[in-house]
Amino acid sequence: MRLNATSEARTRIGFQGEPGAFSEEAVRDLLGGYARAVPCPTWDATFAALAAGSVDALLVPIENSLAGSVLRVYDLLLEHGLWIAAETIRNIEHHLIACPGASLDSIRSVESHPMALAQCERLLAAHPEWARIPAEDTAGSARHVVESGDPTRAAIAGRAAAELYGGEILLEDIRDDKRNFTRFVLLLPAREVVPGADKMTLAMRLVHRPGALLDALQPFARHGVNLLKIESRPIHGCPWEYQFFLDVGAERAQDLEKALDELRQGAEEVRVLGLYPAAPTLDCVEAQGGLQ
Repeated sequence: MRLNATSEARTRIGFQGEPGAFSEEAVRDLLGGYARAVPCPTWDATFAALAAGSVDALLVPIENSLAGSVLRVYDLLLEHGLWIAAETIRNIEHHLIACPGASLDSIRSVESHPMALAQCERLLAAHPEWARIPAEDTAGSARHVVESGDPTRAAIAGRAAAELYGGEILLEDIRDDKRNFTRFVLLLPAREVVPGADKMTLAMRLVHRPGALLDALQPFARHGVNLLKIESRPIHGCPWEYQFFLDVGAERAQDLEKALDELRQGAEEVRVLGLYPAAPTLDCVEAQGGLQ
């Protein structure tokens, strides 16, 4: 997918992780060959790279169909005031990777990003003797395991990481469910709406009173706007008060705008974080061969 002529110049796309990460593959899925994926070691470093001008945009995972939302991304998205311009959904297939010469019997620990560990709970529960070690990203854990030469260590990562770093795949496709999808969003430093935008992400703060959330959601129902997702995050400095993140969609942009106007009248604060074309549904992804 390409955005528009202005976006064609954005060749540097930052992602969290090391080469071989799923996010790097998602950059190619969404933006094609003209984009140059730039690895960043941590979430904070990824967002800081855009603020410093080291990259022109970011592509980050925001939720997984098995493990749920990537909460740190929500916090940083709001903190940095970025704009969601596009999304893509990728089918995630995990493998158990070790250094050459290792075997299942030799493994004593498994490391990966916490989200990846959570997506392979069934295998890990079957091997309680394996210590679970969280890492910054999947590809980096594969590199560290292979470079260590330690046959007691294994990593959970994708096939691209195994091939890139010379790892041996001990077990293929270890995810708990083959319908394991991650949604990635493209973040820009300034507002940019592309043709066909029919999905909106917004953040809202509500007056702290009974019924406030119900009242805030009613405009969407009145105007035929579909509430696709709702996520709450604590408001820093206000214990037990929460900010809500919503994904909503409608066939007509004017319906979104009418609902938004009503929402602003009753909410304490509303910020639109993005307006973009919705990615194909999971059924569409499957039909395209995403589960093969």
